[in-house]
Amino acid sequence: MQFIVYILAYPLLWLISILPFRLFYWFSDFVYFLVYRVIGYRRKVVRENLALTLPHLNKTERKEIEKKFYKHMCDMFLEMIKTMTISPEEMEKRFHVTNIELVQEYAKKGKSVILVASHYASYEWLLTINPKLGFQGIAVYKKVANPYFDKLIRKIRSKYKTEMVETRKAIPTMAQNQRKGLLSMYGLASDQSPKLDRIFHSMKFMGVEVPVHTGAEMLAKKYDLSVIMVKVKKIKRGYYEATFLSIADNPHDYENFDITEKYLREVEKQIYEAPEYYLWTHKRWKHRVE
Repeated sequence: MQFIVYILAYPLLWLISILPFRLFYWFSDFVYFLVYRVIGYRRKVVRENLALTLPHLNKTERKEIEKKFYKHMCDMFLEMIKTMTISPEEMEKRFHVTNIELVQEYAKKGKSVILVASHYASYEWLLTINPKLGFQGIAVYKKVANPYFDKLIRKIRSKYKTEMVETRKAIPTMAQNQRKGLLSMYGLASDQSPKLDRIFHSMKFMGVEVPVHTGAEMLAKKYDLSVIMVKVKKIKRGYYEATFLSIADNPHDYENFDITEKYLREVEKQIYEAPEYYLWTHKRWKHRVE
């Protein structure tokens, strides 16, 4: 059954990917109408999250953010499909990096790094910058249940030479690369809610006390990896700009959880600046401390 679903869906995905951008975003508008207006996908979750974290805004203001978010979400997930066939030249125009030299300096020093990112703006197209960085890019990801779609997603995300590693294989991969002396950059999305059995620290995030992911900090200290954050900004529809920010050159100089909190404070700044580009459909605050 999983294979049948895949072979039925793949031609549609490919056709979407080759649409000219004008038609592509018209189609995204149609998907938005279905997802938001007709299906109401996770609308209750989104509204609860916005009310919880942006209480200073009134209902009308939060409703406007809600609608903008759904439009952006549809764009973003379709843009992942667009990666199947988009040319490197077109991608270069649409995803710009302002200070790539910051990362390249770490590569010149022979220092492997952890790159932390959030579910904000375009975290899918972020993988396209890998060839410019001077590292072997390794993205840690959660495996998709359908093995055929998992393979497709790995293929799409690996188009720009990024190695995809399942979460459970992240530590063995880091240990092996360290033994071999391989210069690597490990990409982790570290802003969502951790599993209950992996809670080691809580803090106020968007004004709410919640458990937070500490894996990036723990791995940085274990393998002596510098920590860099990438902040992606949406310039206009279909165009993004990424900026790198040094979080911790020497992780052992920091008290436990200071790196994690420093990173999440930067994520907060992004969200408050333009909340419509954060992934509000996730139940980020489900384990909040009452």
